[in-house]
Amino acid sequence: MTERTSPASAGPTSAAGPTSAGPGRRPRRDRHGRGLRGRLVPATVPLARTKAEIFDDLVLDTVESLERRYAKELAGVEFAVEDVPPDLNVYDSDVLEDGEVPLARLLPGRPGRQEVPPRIVLYRRPLEFRAMDRDDLADLVHDVIIEQVANLLGVDPDELSS
Repeated sequence: MTERTSPASAGPTSAAGPTSAGPGRRPRRDRHGRGLRGRLVPATVPLARTKAEIFDDLVLDTVESLERRYAKELAGVEFAVEDVPPDLNVYDSDVLEDGEVPLARLLPGRPGRQEVPPRIVLYRRPLEFRAMDRDDLADLVHDVIIEQVANLLGVDPDELSS
């Protein structure tokens, strides 16, 4: 049996495309003649960011601004983001709700031998659902974090936001 060559390349070919990329180059596979798949947009362009990454940045912006002003009070507090709240029939008073849907939860923590730091958990999907656009989401995230931190510290939310 003889080897077939195509007029476009001098190397051997197969149905999947070239098997050799030439000397010094890594062989690559061309899937069904469509070329290589990859990102459509460079990673530095804002379009490449997911909704979850954008939401995390909004949370970090608010937390960093609070930590600059209240570093000592917020030293051991953990902030977390979860996509959706857990399935519970009844939520405790530590949950910030909008109607029947939780938006955030404050877990006060436990001092002692097995010390658990205070934790504030924001639920991304319910917050995104309530926002009209990115600016509205940023304001909503800010307000929810302010309210939860105020509950943790036992102060009025207006004191923290000013």
